Amino acid sequence: MYEVKIKADFSAAHNLRKGGGKCESLHGHNFIVEVAVESESLDEGEMVIDFRLLKGKTKAILETLDHRYLNELPFFVETNPTSENLATYIFGELSRQIDQESRRVSWVSVWESETSQATYRRPKK
Repeated sequence: MYEVKIKADFSAAHNLRKGGGKCESLHGHNFIVEVAVESESLDEGEMVIDFRLLKGKTKAILETLDHRYLNELPFFVETNPTSENLATYIFGELSRQIDQESRRVSWVSVWESETSQATYRRPKK
């Protein structure tokens, strides 16, 4: 099994609902996002996926979040904009674009600070 990983970033504001304590107040983060893609085989270019393609697709998704108030975005109107749910959202959007029979997004991690990270992994079959 092969796995490749990229990093990207975006900045956004949010406020947590449902017991977020101080985080229920409006605040922002400079989020770091890590994306991993796995494959049991390599493509015709002998890659899991071209890094440029993976970075481009990830960047396009993150641009829809960058410098936004996350609570106002359709996915987060009723879904708490936690790092866990951001990872889930990015995973779903990216999976729809790059998953194929031979490759798939394996996990997405969202760092909201140097010490706080949430990861969404593909469910095991």
